Amino acid sequence: MSTSNQIPGSRLGAGNNSRPSSKDGPKKNIWSSLLDNVANGKRLPEKNILILGGTPESQREFLDTLSADPSDPSLSNENRKGRVPPIANQFALGYTYQDVLDADQEDTLARVSAYLLSEPSLSFAPLLKPLLTPQSVPETLVVILLDWSEPWTWIRRLREWVRLLRHVLVSLDDETKVSMEETMTEWRDRKRGTEPSSAGAQGLTSSGGPVTMPLGPGEWDEGLGIPMCVVCQGADKIEKLEKDHGWHEEEFDFILQFLRTILLKHGASLIYTTPFLANSLQSLIHSSLGIHSLLKRQSLKHNVIDRDKILVPSNWDSWGKIRIIRDGFDMEGVSTGWSIEIQDLPEPLTNGPVEDKPQEDPTEMDDGTSAVTIFEQTIKDPKRDTSMAHPSSQQNSNKIEVETTDLQGFLTKQLEVLEQLKIDDEKDRATKPVPQLEMSPLEDNGRVNEHIGPVQFNMGGIQVDADDMLRKLKEREASRSQRKETISSPGDEKAHNQALANFFAGLVKKPGSSPRGSPQA
Repeated sequence: MSTSNQIPGSRLGAGNNSRPSSKDGPKKNIWSSLLDNVANGKRLPEKNILILGGTPESQREFLDTLSADPSDPSLSNENRKGRVPPIANQFALGYTYQDVLDADQEDTLARVSAYLLSEPSLSFAPLLKPLLTPQSVPETLVVILLDWSEPWTWIRRLREWVRLLRHVLVSLDDETKVSMEETMTEWRDRKRGTEPSSAGAQGLTSSGGPVTMPLGPGEWDEGLGIPMCVVCQGADKIEKLEKDHGWHEEEFDFILQFLRTILLKHGASLIYTTPFLANSLQSLIHSSLGIHSLLKRQSLKHNVIDRDKILVPSNWDSWGKIRIIRDGFDMEGVSTGWSIEIQDLPEPLTNGPVEDKPQEDPTEMDDGTSAVTIFEQTIKDPKRDTSMAHPSSQQNSNKIEVETTDLQGFLTKQLEVLEQLKIDDEKDRATKPVPQLEMSPLEDNGRVNEHIGPVQFNMGGIQVDADDMLRKLKEREASRSQRKETISSPGDEKAHNQALANFFAGLVKKPGSSPRGSPQA
């Protein structure tokens, strides 16, 4: 029987041709291709966050909030040490990563690489440029950190960060710029709201295409090419600004209107956060990166009412919504001034007060239309603003306010004062004699007793004269003292001592002699 119809490579084949040889070209890479397909299927989506601004500590606080388990906020970082990667953010461009878990804390939805930079210096621009490629731009989010400990520096810091980003983005290659333009177009065309939706939800035109809502004034006219989010940390300090520095709702409303007007031009989102309190930061960042739970649908709702929990998602705000916060805010002037200022290169931020900084930029002083100047003329550092000082403190030109310490520090100083007072009292008691107190004013036989008369009281039905009882007690005490003195008089003590001397002299008496001072037997 012929075996020409045998399946090649079958184990039923006879002879040496039953096993495929290594020279078979079509079958040589079969396992490699299978493994590559499996690896690609299990590869995690990679997302990037550029965290700009803040200090190493505030950057860590942001990352802790971002990685917190929303189902169990009480789970501290100490309990998650085993699965929390280290953070390297002490020098230049820092880095860490986070694995985003699903609602069941089992499945991993994506891996987020976080790049951290604290200062908007041109010297760091070459470090940011390699991070932006045609592949990474659609998966990247820029986060700028601000802190409520210094709100008067916010607009200047924002301007320098935007200037640095524009400088980096302009220097990218054409392919990356095309990717940025496509990303911005996608963001602008999203439905007005917080959740991306299909074209059917946006509505359809008569020709069957999706309806695109027109942009309002000041919206997306300064798109950077990368989605951006501004996080204002430490919203719990708002109350301190109000109580200690006399800030009112006007200042907080002005800051909010200014931020929203600027961020509207870039299509950016805004959120206020408070340490150790639940907030929507994680939902905002994840939705901006396109990370969505497969098990639980998370809604993201705006909040412009609670001043310490502000949340303005991208594509939600408008001039009309900003204007109703408080009348009189010049959105047109701020918007125009901001567009002009961000064209320049970034300037170094000084560590000193920002009040001295505008003098270095003559353009801000000449026309007075600078957005930064407008902001800093209204929102001033309380330590340098004499108009907000109390009347009593204005008398001293060198100190315009009273610096307060925290409660624990105050109590510690008071404890030291009390301890010093205690030591001083002990020294005074050691050097000064203790005054003798009179036993009773009844000892005085002067004119006072003549007016008062005898003091009497009832004891067991017997009327007792206090003066007479006190007199008898004194006589008894005097008699007792006299008897003690008689018993221990100097004469008796002398005789007792003589007897002891005679006794000991007798113990050492020599034979044939008598003790000294004693009569012969």
